[in-house]
Amino acid sequence: MSRFSQPDPELNQRLSRRGMLGVAAGATAAALLGAAAPANAAPRTAAANGSATPATTSGTKGRGRPVLPPGRLGIQLYSLRDKVSTLGFGPVFAELERYGYDEVEFAGYTQGSAGPITLAQLKRLARNHGLNPIGSHVGYYSDDPNAYTFAQNLTKVLDDAQALGLKHIGTASGPFRYGSTVDAWKRAAEDFNTYGAAARARGMKFYQHNHSEEFSFATDNPKVRLYDVLLKETDPDLVHLEMDIYWAYVGQFRFSKRPDGTPAPFEPLNYVLRQPDRYPLFHVKDGESDPSNPYGYNMTDVGDGDIDYQRFISAVTRLRDHRLAHHWQAEHDNPAESFTFARRSSAHLHSLREKC
Repeated sequence: MSRFSQPDPELNQRLSRRGMLGVAAGATAAALLGAAAPANAAPRTAAANGSATPATTSGTKGRGRPVLPPGRLGIQLYSLRDKVSTLGFGPVFAELERYGYDEVEFAGYTQGSAGPITLAQLKRLARNHGLNPIGSHVGYYSDDPNAYTFAQNLTKVLDDAQALGLKHIGTASGPFRYGSTVDAWKRAAEDFNTYGAAARARGMKFYQHNHSEEFSFATDNPKVRLYDVLLKETDPDLVHLEMDIYWAYVGQFRFSKRPDGTPAPFEPLNYVLRQPDRYPLFHVKDGESDPSNPYGYNMTDVGDGDIDYQRFISAVTRLRDHRLAHHWQAEHDNPAESFTFARRSSAHLHSLREKC
């Protein structure tokens, strides 16, 4: 049963995402369709470090060094689920290579792919297109004892992540398994510490990806922000965070006041700056400010919205020893045209320059 008294679009998006999670283990290989490149794909030039990046566009901001660190632009494949399901992973990876992406983050290892594929084939296919599989989203828990989740099948989840060579394995599920009280989140934190220890033993980092509800307040203590409980009760060496920057700013819009109306402002960027080592991954998602929307924003392609990514990414990558310590995954939950979203988002992020 939903914990919301009214229909919640964000919850529906999370449940839809979980429905995409799955794994194709031991399936036979299938021929993948050849990629037919869209005519409007971004041109590529050889970068000094040997990696290919989109040519600079007219949207370049300033003349400083690129805001985006080399080799660190990824994409959450959930954004391209329509293309994966109709074309298969091969053509999708070919397009991402053309657009200048360096990494991919999975939302399941089939995503309705056109033709079966094994994990070994999927790993090889990504690498053949210059894409590093950086992480994957897996469900937290389920009532089904056979479900492919951390709680029900931790060993299998980690086996598959290891087979793909992932350095990060995480969940986009909120820590609401036991409820919304402080003690409930302490119990969830214990679960996460367990998964983090198991992942660390395999040479991987466990992470949790936020939506906006994580920034809400405990039902038994409305002075306590639940996200702060998660940070305090999880071991920073075992549990990492993937900040979805868009949803964090939605959380800022929704939860800058406590239930009694008293101010409780926060800045998402400050969470990162206080503990940058806890945030190896980010979701780069954009939105146009819209105070009439209960979430405060309308989701857009990266570069079309009001979230200042020049400021946000620069602030993180300028920290000492942190320029190459983070991975930036472009995402849109429901793009109008997913290849266009991927191309334009890459071009925009590559165009950003630090202020001189």
